[in-house]
Amino acid sequence: MTPSRAASLDGQHALVTGGSRGIGAAVAMRLAEEGALVTVLGRDQVALAEVAARLGPGGAFAVADVTQPEALRQAIAAIEGRKPIDILVNNAGAARTAPFQRTEAALWAQMFAVNLDAAYHGIQAVLPGMLKAGRGRIVNIASTAGLTGYAYCAAYCAAKHGLVGLTRALAKELARTSITVNAVCPGFTDTALVEGALGNIEAATGRSREAALEALVVNNPQRRLVKPEEVASAVAWLCRPDSAAVTGRSLAIDGGELP
Repeated sequence: MTPSRAASLDGQHALVTGGSRGIGAAVAMRLAEEGALVTVLGRDQVALAEVAARLGPGGAFAVADVTQPEALRQAIAAIEGRKPIDILVNNAGAARTAPFQRTEAALWAQMFAVNLDAAYHGIQAVLPGMLKAGRGRIVNIASTAGLTGYAYCAAYCAAKHGLVGLTRALAKELARTSITVNAVCPGFTDTALVEGALGNIEAATGRSREAALEALVVNNPQRRLVKPEEVASAVAWLCRPDSAAVTGRSLAIDGGELP
């Protein structure tokens, strides 16, 4: 269905980090379908170029590692030289599991660098332009791990809880502006990241892929993985003009897993 004019993102420039695959690519495609000019950012130039080509005439890409603050700032400055950024989707993320007593400082730092610090640096880079323009949308892709705890994921859960906290605090700070800040919190989603988790379960336990999948979705009442397109739909709604009263929210897309 074609979005109504009231919900259109025509002329808006959206930056999606981690946009080469999975949720990021789905978000980029959905925003482009709603009229936005979309730039995807990540490390894989080949994959980024393929996504950008599918985004239509307004599609573009930039190569940068979000865990390198200066490289990220420089990339965003170059992107804004093309057109000011109206929408920032902090999607880049990674998950590594380990029992807490085997969670070394390097793993802890890595999970915070990609899942929380990158969002901080991205927002710092785009916020002055949004304030000058008097409008903006910031959507942080968190996780149900930002709303509850999962065993063997202490570093990931802590970082995603931090991202939800950043979302809530910044939304309050910007409430008198026309900039909204929200988080989308997917449950286990059908992406390469979850495919890797299934492989790890198979290798560690000897279970079949079907049994490994059942173990992942056991707490999801729908008993299935979330689709990236379902996450993208929620992000697109939060970016529209008619969602202006929605800010500081953490929207779980999880098949009813969390209350």
